Amino acid sequence: MIKSLQRKFVVTAMIAVTVLLAVLLGGINLGNALTQSRQSDRLLQSLAMQEGFGPAPRFDGEEPPFRREDRGGFFREPLTEDSRMAALYFVVRLDAEDRVLGVELRRIASVDEEQAAALAAQAAAGGRGYGRIGDLKYQIVETADDCRSCVFLDVREQHRAILRVALLSALAGLLAWGAMLLLVRALSRRAIRPIAENMERQRRFVTDAGHELKTPLAIIQANVDAMELTGGENKYSRNIRSQAERLSALTQNLLTLARMDESSAPPEPTELSLSELAAESLEMFREGAALKKIDVQAEIAADVHVRGDRQQLQQLLSILLDNAVKYCPEGGRLSLRLRQEDRAVLRLANSLGSERPDTEHIFDRFYRADSARSQKGGGYGIGLSAAQAIVRLHGGEIGAACEGGEIVFTVKL
Repeated sequence: MIKSLQRKFVVTAMIAVTVLLAVLLGGINLGNALTQSRQSDRLLQSLAMQEGFGPAPRFDGEEPPFRREDRGGFFREPLTEDSRMAALYFVVRLDAEDRVLGVELRRIASVDEEQAAALAAQAAAGGRGYGRIGDLKYQIVETADDCRSCVFLDVREQHRAILRVALLSALAGLLAWGAMLLLVRALSRRAIRPIAENMERQRRFVTDAGHELKTPLAIIQANVDAMELTGGENKYSRNIRSQAERLSALTQNLLTLARMDESSAPPEPTELSLSELAAESLEMFREGAALKKIDVQAEIAADVHVRGDRQQLQQLLSILLDNAVKYCPEGGRLSLRLRQEDRAVLRLANSLGSERPDTEHIFDRFYRADSARSQKGGGYGIGLSAAQAIVRLHGGEIGAACEGGEIVFTVKL
């Protein structure tokens, strides 16, 4: 139980760390990608403006717009003449009918004239004044002589920069995640120590109290037997015997739960036939069901085998069947179905009376849908908790649901 609690603590903490790292590193990489993209767009617009103005005119002694320095900002690199000179780009000039008039390749070496002309034709056919072809961003601008210039900017370096930041951040994230895992595992035992100590005290109290109760219960039952031998059976002796047996059963179930909480693994599992075990257990409860005129139906597939502890699985079936017979109204229906899917699936359903149990809390210890009826019938709200503990100890699943006028328990082993 302690190891399970520690494992859940580590898993929960690491999920939180993973989400935090994913959001943080994802935001950094997204911001970097947007910044690089906007920077290349600004550079392309500046180059396209230069081509669109043609020869650099003077305006009252000022630099033309395409030569003015963009000082940038905190999240934006400055755009200067040096950055324009360092850019890898080429220009294809087109006439009004998109025929190639000339190609300027002085600023790039990886593209020849034929490739440049083909790219310009593809860009012009796109019908937009800007776009992207592979690792090239382009913008088409009108020139002073009523022709057009198609400016292509190579953005491979920006892509490499984005990829480098992504890889470095991913590596840093993995290292941080690993370091946090070691730290969380180291601190998890200290973090759950108060809970573990409280659970251990509770388990020890239940175990000690259970063992202490066994002796007085045995003495009470022995004295009742002696009283009935000497004075005969009466309603008082029957009541004492009934309540002593009830308390004895409760003590046994509490000890069973305490042992299950203490153990983290089932006893040495063996291969056994769940089909035979289910059939044998059902036969033991047929007489009790007949007294209440319950219609018992069974569909037990042959050769359904599981690995587990026979005694515990028999106790599981007894708990479920006893619960079904006890709370099924007179003249109701009880059905047991067992089949083999990817796992063994046991489905036990019984009719409901006027009370509908809260299936969300039905496996809680000491939960009872109808306290008065439970007391009368000898229930004490702990059997289903023991059943759940047995199923979990065998690595299975158990659930309950109300379907129509029935409550259905499903066990997967």
